[in-house]
Amino acid sequence: MTPDERQRRIEQYATGAQRLRDAVARVPDEARAWRPSPDEFSVHEIACHCADSETNAASRIRYLIAGKEPVILGYDPMTWAMTFDYQHHPLDAALAAIEAVRANTVPILRRMPDAAWASAGTHSESGRYTAEDWLRSYSDHIEQHIEQIAATYAAWQQRGRG
Repeated sequence: MTPDERQRRIEQYATGAQRLRDAVARVPDEARAWRPSPDEFSVHEIACHCADSETNAASRIRYLIAGKEPVILGYDPMTWAMTFDYQHHPLDAALAAIEAVRANTVPILRRMPDAAWASAGTHSESGRYTAEDWLRSYSDHIEQHIEQIAATYAAWQQRGRG
């Protein structure tokens, strides 16, 4: 990854929480709990998933930078959604967690020396995992879920609910 690409991704990461909040705000309250299918997240659950993902992400980058041969544990998002009852978790708390975690992580990313981006560990599901892999993943993660929110809302509207 070039330094320019890295900076672009850091900025994307830095502004992602607000874009997610805006995407959720475009969905009416009555549409936020609707699931396109039983095995897909509602808009509300997407936001809660992002909150848990961000909490994990914040720890992951810290382990990658400060740890010696860290192991990054994967998890099943649907299991977490069911176990932690995302549908009844406070939406505002989830969105606030994303904002806080990213606000606390961005300064670390901006201060990282070039050599630190090669720091590596082992991801339990995908093998070798570097700080650059982390940045690629998490700079895009919320963007993917913003698209998912838009698609879920469009599907809700098409079913005659909007």
